[in-house]
Amino acid sequence: MTATEVEETSEPLKEAEAPPSERRPSRITWQKLTFLPVALIAVLLATWLWFQQADLDALTRNALSGGQVTKALWQHIQLTVISTFFVLIIAIPLGILLTRGAVSRATPVAMAFANMGQATPAIGLLALLVIWLGIGRRAALIGIIAYAILPVLSNTITGLKANDPTLLEAARGIGMSPSGVLARVELPLAVPLILAGVRTALVLNVGTATLAVFGGGGGLGVLITTGITNQRMPVLVLGSVLTVVLALLVDWLASIAELLLRPRGLQP
Repeated sequence: MTATEVEETSEPLKEAEAPPSERRPSRITWQKLTFLPVALIAVLLATWLWFQQADLDALTRNALSGGQVTKALWQHIQLTVISTFFVLIIAIPLGILLTRGAVSRATPVAMAFANMGQATPAIGLLALLVIWLGIGRRAALIGIIAYAILPVLSNTITGLKANDPTLLEAARGIGMSPSGVLARVELPLAVPLILAGVRTALVLNVGTATLAVFGGGGGLGVLITTGITNQRMPVLVLGSVLTVVLALLVDWLASIAELLLRPRGLQP
């Protein structure tokens, strides 16, 4: 066999041995990153242009001057972030605890209390808390937290209980401790459902925070109630638009986090 024949026969072998390079698809597409933010910017721009040509009376200008819009927006963001933080540190550990051993017998009781928190009308729950705790941000935050615990708690319990028992048994069989099985197997498998509950709670918190004004908690509800009571449409429109934009923005951010934190093995 000549040297040329050896080279020709070795080339197909080299091609067969070289593994094809597989490029993993990106979790987040450019459409996901750009479409909603662009739409929200367009809505805010249209609102600003409308205000530029609107004939605002003295009462309307007074309600929107002195940084009051920025203050209300910042208070609303604070209410949403703080309430979501407490929802997470309460609901997720409680959901994990309620799937462990004998404590799981208390699951119906815990779910009943969580259902009561969300079944009660938000304004009624806030009124009861104001009577009990007095007017202030504390009453508003407790009301928002009680209203948003259910989706995170129920999704955490459902996600952990839906795990395949054979996978958990295999993890224990290779010597994993109970905490190791929870941290490295159960929670990663339950992440999609838990994140879906967190996303729901975030949007609920943005909407419920508008009622904090009735408990002295501030937020964008100040603009909405001012526009309604004084019959000033521009103030009402601005408060409503900012609330909707904030809710959609929070939902978009949560969806991005949901895609990034989902384990790659669970990608559809």
